[in-house]
Amino acid sequence: MKTASMPSLRVDPELRQDAESVLREGETLSSFMEQALRANIHSRRLQNEFVARGLFSRDEARRTGEYFSAEDVLRDMEGMLLQAEAKARK
Repeated sequence: MKTASMPSLRVDPELRQDAESVLREGETLSSFMEQALRANIHSRRLQNEFVARGLFSRDEARRTGEYFSAEDVLRDMEGMLLQAEAKARK
């Protein structure tokens, strides 16, 4: 696969020093920047999907008239967490 380049990034010297100070052994500034870019893309996609699910749920609730109280949702989530913790201990 052919590679492409990203636009060069002009930053404050302090930011560059901060980035270089956290590089791991054998890691280059370029590989660090690529990994950060990939992580941010992944995070933004997850955020977009989260918002889309929320908007869908809102529209579905308006359509059906079925709503849930925050207390009910938190109680259900607490139960799910307790089950997951119990399963992880086994």
